[in-house]
Amino acid sequence: MGTDRAWREDPLSLVPRMICLVVLLAGATNGCATASVAQVRPETTVVALVPMADAVKPLPPPPPIDEGPRFVLTPRNVRLIVSVKDRRLWVVAGADTLRSAPVSVASGSDLTYGGRRWRFATPRGRLIIRGKRTDPVWLPPDWHYAEVAQRNTLKLARLVPATRLRNGSRLVLRDSVVGLIKPGDTTFLALPTTEHIVFDATLFIPPIASLNRRLHGELGEYALDLGDGYMLHGTNDQRAIGSNTTHGCIRLADRDLAWLYAYVPVGVTVVVK
Repeated sequence: MGTDRAWREDPLSLVPRMICLVVLLAGATNGCATASVAQVRPETTVVALVPMADAVKPLPPPPPIDEGPRFVLTPRNVRLIVSVKDRRLWVVAGADTLRSAPVSVASGSDLTYGGRRWRFATPRGRLIIRGKRTDPVWLPPDWHYAEVAQRNTLKLARLVPATRLRNGSRLVLRDSVVGLIKPGDTTFLALPTTEHIVFDATLFIPPIASLNRRLHGELGEYALDLGDGYMLHGTNDQRAIGSNTTHGCIRLADRDLAWLYAYVPVGVTVVVK
């Protein structure tokens, strides 16, 4: 996602001999929810390159798909059952269980930051598989940026058109990429799309339409849409499957997710209890 070699070799030169603070994250988070965060006025001129840790990791090849059912699955003859308590998913046709798989579900925790509060819970009830996607791209909700800001002791602000920094530079969106224009200059310096945007000790939330707000590889090879931002999807941390660590979505191991994508059609009911 973009190039950042020149950016790293010349860290913007916003202030002579500026020190770039590199904040290493433990890992990007997945999940599905939305909310807004109030803007915060920057105070000091500090530039930080905060990598989106998993954004540039190449995806592994898709797993081999296990043998499918002996009949074609339809919304009429099959349903999915998910137990949040047991952290398990079953594919059920009548009285028969066609497949059983461990899943990760929401942590059930709260995040409070900047006067906003998010509750991370997997929705219960009857849901419907509304669509299926390959190589899904994740658009991080606002809570993702709140988590990063809290973890790295940063303020949080929404990036608006021509956001002005303390040294007079402006953050602007051009050709779907956020970039910098320095005082007295018209040159557009594109920011790396694989790193968070941090200036003046503030993490800026990029616009939804920008490439800076897209993460590849976070959701695995496939995603089954359940509506309202919730999905059955994969993860780049296979070891976490079976835990309660998500922000609402249901994660599956690569092999189980590939099977669901191949054989379970759109329109099937998913009962979450």
